[in-house]
Amino acid sequence: MPLQLYAHPFSSYCQKVLVALYENGTPFEFRRLSPDDPQPMAELTARWPFGRFPVLVDGERTIAESTVIIEHLALHHPGPVRLLPSDPHAALEVRFMDRFFDNYISTPQQKIVLDRLRAEGERDPRGVADARAMLDTAYAWLETAMAGRTWAAGDAFTLADCAAAPFLFYADWTHPIAARFANVVAYRQRLLARPSFARAVDEARPHRALFPLGAPDRD
Repeated sequence: MPLQLYAHPFSSYCQKVLVALYENGTPFEFRRLSPDDPQPMAELTARWPFGRFPVLVDGERTIAESTVIIEHLALHHPGPVRLLPSDPHAALEVRFMDRFFDNYISTPQQKIVLDRLRAEGERDPRGVADARAMLDTAYAWLETAMAGRTWAAGDAFTLADCAAAPFLFYADWTHPIAARFANVVAYRQRLLARPSFARAVDEARPHRALFPLGAPDRD
């Protein structure tokens, strides 16, 4: 049975896994989630009652959470691109950068976006301001971290870059990366030029109207 990925192409966490799959040309069945076809979501919630995605099905195993899915792929379906180094010290740096992008880029970015989806009287302006401040701090930290680096954890494309690609992509739409963060801007451009992520971005283009802040006319 082929791998099955329950995902939506516009979701940043789904794109994180799609980049990993595309990097290694790993065959899989895309169980695309759509309101036009309720069956894939019914299958997903039967396996993972929280209804969150992406979810990977590998035979009898159901794997949730994007980082765990990518580590599962590295263990059970390895390809030419080693997304997690075999050296434990190098792997620790990759995992740290992955957590950085999840917690300090994606989390505040999603806070801002989800707040816009709320009714006017239910919005949290203080929380949004705090999220924007965290993104500014994260951009500044990443500017220093990326000095002399091609990819998030060094010279090789890894799990951390699978996370960085969609999270920086949408973060710049939500809270633009200032020009003074030249290393971050250049890194985001390298990610956009990576064929695996470029493919994920192109597949998501038809869904840009879903972005509640208004997708910019770029990228």
